[in-house]
Amino acid sequence: MLNILKRERIITLSLVFSLLVWAAWGAMITDKPVNQAYIIQGYEMSDLKAAVKAAGGEITHELGIINALGVNINNTELQTLKVHEGVRRVLADHTATVAGKPAPETFYPSSVGADRLHDEGITGTGVGVAVLDTGIQSHVMLNKDIDGWWRHVAQYDAINDSMLDSIPVAELTNSSGLNIDTNDENGHGAHVSSIALSSANTGGRDPKFSGVAPDAYLISVKAFKADGSGTYLDVIRGIDWVVANKDLYNIRVMNLSFSTPPRSYYWEDPLNQAVMAAWEAGIVVVASAGNTGPDPMTIGVPGNVPYVITAGAMTDNYTPGASDDDTMASFSAAGPTYEGFVKPDIVAPGGHMLGLMRADMQIAIDHPEFHDGANYFEMSGTSQSAAVVSGVVALVVSADQSLSPDDVKCRLIDSARPAVTAMGELAYSPLQQGAGMIDAYAAVYSNATGCANRGLNISQDLDDVEHYGGPVNQDEQGNFYLMDPDGGHYALWDGAFARGDGYLWSDGYLWSDGYLWSDGYLWSDGYLWSDGYLWSDGYLWSDGYLWSDGYLWSDGYLWSDSLTETATVNVWVPQE
Repeated sequence: MLNILKRERIITLSLVFSLLVWAAWGAMITDKPVNQAYIIQGYEMSDLKAAVKAAGGEITHELGIINALGVNINNTELQTLKVHEGVRRVLADHTATVAGKPAPETFYPSSVGADRLHDEGITGTGVGVAVLDTGIQSHVMLNKDIDGWWRHVAQYDAINDSMLDSIPVAELTNSSGLNIDTNDENGHGAHVSSIALSSANTGGRDPKFSGVAPDAYLISVKAFKADGSGTYLDVIRGIDWVVANKDLYNIRVMNLSFSTPPRSYYWEDPLNQAVMAAWEAGIVVVASAGNTGPDPMTIGVPGNVPYVITAGAMTDNYTPGASDDDTMASFSAAGPTYEGFVKPDIVAPGGHMLGLMRADMQIAIDHPEFHDGANYFEMSGTSQSAAVVSGVVALVVSADQSLSPDDVKCRLIDSARPAVTAMGELAYSPLQQGAGMIDAYAAVYSNATGCANRGLNISQDLDDVEHYGGPVNQDEQGNFYLMDPDGGHYALWDGAFARGDGYLWSDGYLWSDGYLWSDGYLWSDGYLWSDGYLWSDGYLWSDGYLWSDGYLWSDGYLWSDSLTETATVNVWVPQE
């Protein structure tokens, strides 16, 4: 009897132990990651394969027709793939999209009418845009166009005078590719490049692109260091390289999203001379006005060059679908220049702009609250406005490659929409908004000619034969006005920044037929500058410039032999 009870106890304990073992094994099975079938779609098959293998997933199918892979992965591996830059979208097999999503929606292409041009197939194809900045981030949306063709055709480091990689546009094929080095430690260059050129699709099956000119060639030129500073010598070397190589990469546009205080008259500044030479060579130069506004006479170098397109910034007050609350950004620098020219020439979106930037770049480190934790950063400035304008210029040139830089500038001015009040009056002075808000669609279809840089001769200017002054002066009360050759005056601005709830962008204004501020005049006969140079005969200003005695450089700025003068990417400003 005792042995029977003993055997029953052993059997019972064995059953209990077995149950415990099975329970533990079941728990282990439950905790083990469960694989599931997914379709991973991207931009480059080799990148996709490498990403899946690195995450630990199993490739089951190669779906080349849609540039995708069939994979078995668990949830941990899925989360790794979701944030990989080469992954476009993730779909559970036989289900709807569960993880991937298009690139974040950007508002600026639609704000300036570029999306309408995209719908018509005008996307910047064949036009090279040189971005001279802090460098570039290697990213599929910058390296390739909307069809997956390579379009990042050159990467040059002006600081070290090194050609990192390049391919002439005549040699591009659908299998071309460069070893692009992410050499942007600051983040500014990547951000402005993506605003102008990103090919990211934000609309899924109904394509909407986050960049203004998503098919243009990208030529990246590094001239600024991690802290955003650069010397005149490096910047000028970068511009010189762009001009020397413009035909290899069909460079028709150069974006200069930086600014430095004027140290001399525009024609004496060596950086400005390089910019003018680029314009004369057939490159449309877009410069930022600077972030030192809203006071008058705050336009920096090279935005003070009368020939180039200088971009100011507006903001939509976080309502991109409505224009009746748009305002000028308070940080946007205002004219006139010290030589009396109206600047900026035009304004574009520049408030809370979304663009590519890695989280480990200096600006993102300094301002982490504006980074999305993945690929995008929100930033304000006239740097971003210049990038929008450069993208629009690429669209205009791609639609008609016969246009000269003066032609392009004229069409942008002709088609711009000034901000007006409910009474139809100008909401801001031309010294704040130039001709008004850029309109990409209207600019492409404009037929305007001869309305930009009238009365200016860039060759004579560069050859030091004659130099020019603009039509803006200031009265003794501090009011700015346009001087008329016949003696009349046209009031422009009292210097105050207009603050309000917002204004409408008009389709036209009275000044659109005249563009008086585009005219230039020779410095007056007998006007003796501090260095004793007597300028050529020309238009005799009856009063002279009231501020002429107040130049900081009235005794002459002595340029250093090594051009160690500094320039910086535009200063950080709060989001608007």
